[in-house]
Amino acid sequence: MELQGQYDGHVEPGGAPARRELDALTITKISVGPMDNNAYLLVCRSTGDALLVDAANDSERLADLLGHDAQRPRLRTIVTTHQHADHWQALGAVAGQTGCFTLAHPADADALPVPPDRLVEHGDTIEVGESQLSVIHLRGHTPGSIALLYRDPNGHPHLFTGDSLFPGGVGKTSSPENFRSLIDDVENRIFAELPDDTWFYPGHGDDSTLGAERPKLAEWRERGW
Repeated sequence: MELQGQYDGHVEPGGAPARRELDALTITKISVGPMDNNAYLLVCRSTGDALLVDAANDSERLADLLGHDAQRPRLRTIVTTHQHADHWQALGAVAGQTGCFTLAHPADADALPVPPDRLVEHGDTIEVGESQLSVIHLRGHTPGSIALLYRDPNGHPHLFTGDSLFPGGVGKTSSPENFRSLIDDVENRIFAELPDDTWFYPGHGDDSTLGAERPKLAEWRERGW
């Protein structure tokens, strides 16, 4: 599968994936399905072990990210960030093809088409070869929405936010109570803990940094969405 050029956080629906090369990991972003869902393939450069964030749709295109030669990465894990159906349309197919483990938060697990092999909570660690991701539970978009944090020892943090945080606001919520829960968690568990150069990767659309979004937090809370 041909890649687009230099990574800038933008991919076109149905278009070429974009790859970011870190010292220990590669991150490949692709837009799949009719709702422009982002899926992210993380590959350990030392071991070739891979983790997929949200098998959202287009199982064949997701499989193509792994390639087809003998040296292709080995998909070990799929993490589903939350229970909404547009984020797991290809979960059964990709998990069945690869035999990988599936992970989700227990509060969203019952809604998934494949029962998770492992349930993860706030503060848990997920291995990607020789690297680790930290689980951040962000309550509000769904009861079990999670983000995944990679602290690059040789660079800035990388955060995969599902539908809990986007450029311009937090994810959609169904009540004022859920909005307050989500904005509180986003402020306390993300913005209060991570630096401005943290690059985040949402479940739809373009990436951003916490520094670009931080000045807008009070505005988001005031407007209520």
